[in-house]
Amino acid sequence: MLYLRLSRRLQPRTQVGSVPRQSVHKLASLKNVRMLPPKKVQSLLYPFSQMETYLDRSVDRTQFQHFHPSVEDMVKAETLFLSSPSHKIDYYISAERLDHVPALKQPEVCFIGRSNVGKSSLIKALFSLTPEVEVRVSKTPGHTKKMNFFRVGRAFTVVDMPGYGHRAPKDFVDMVEPYLYTRKNLVRTFLLVDGSVGLQQDDLIAMEMCEEIRRPYVMVVTKIDKSGYGTLLKVLLSLQDVVRTNTMSCFPQPLLVSSLNFWGIYLLRCFIAHVTGSISLTDTSLS
Repeated sequence: MLYLRLSRRLQPRTQVGSVPRQSVHKLASLKNVRMLPPKKVQSLLYPFSQMETYLDRSVDRTQFQHFHPSVEDMVKAETLFLSSPSHKIDYYISAERLDHVPALKQPEVCFIGRSNVGKSSLIKALFSLTPEVEVRVSKTPGHTKKMNFFRVGRAFTVVDMPGYGHRAPKDFVDMVEPYLYTRKNLVRTFLLVDGSVGLQQDDLIAMEMCEEIRRPYVMVVTKIDKSGYGTLLKVLLSLQDVVRTNTMSCFPQPLLVSSLNFWGIYLLRCFIAHVTGSISLTDTSLS
């Protein structure tokens, strides 16, 4: 029974709290990135390009390039992650149960993953252009026990879900699964997988949950800076095999990110802006 398996195995992280105002990271904005050497820009915007040369010619590369927006589209998406008087980005509320979840109308995306997968760091990187947004990154797995909601103006909401696995709250399933099943404005779930270790048993259970819910979700491979290209490619190809053979609702392309080096952050921002209907893209695939 999925409920029993989840309740035994799944568990959270991230904490919202008072944090000092920080300066904007030098790689947070595409304006600064585009001043770098072309190869560096390519690796930051399209991180899979770094590994292509290590792939055997027989491997189909299109599975990693379904979503390949232009730099101009990424620039459009980036403006949504800039706070202004008319477009305020802020931490809104935390909820422990479904009946505590605010009734928001704008499209919503949520992030789920094992504790210590880098979920908090990723959300912090997404909001790095607005460092006043309070996203606390804890070194202690399982620190967050609530669903944390961040409003991006009137465009969409980002939800940081409790992590599963180590030190997950006892009521994790009662908290998270009803949200995923019933949240009408939820347009995409991002399931985070640690790129340095690959799919774990807990991730497979979470993936099975997403499949049973039959709502679209996307695999996000985190910490791609933690292992060599050979190891990372093995993880990616293994992940692709699972997606191809065992999923119906998962987007076929995994999104690769490093919150430390900002690889893939711009692409992920663009994907979020795209699936929430916040921007129109000129093209979404590599021709």
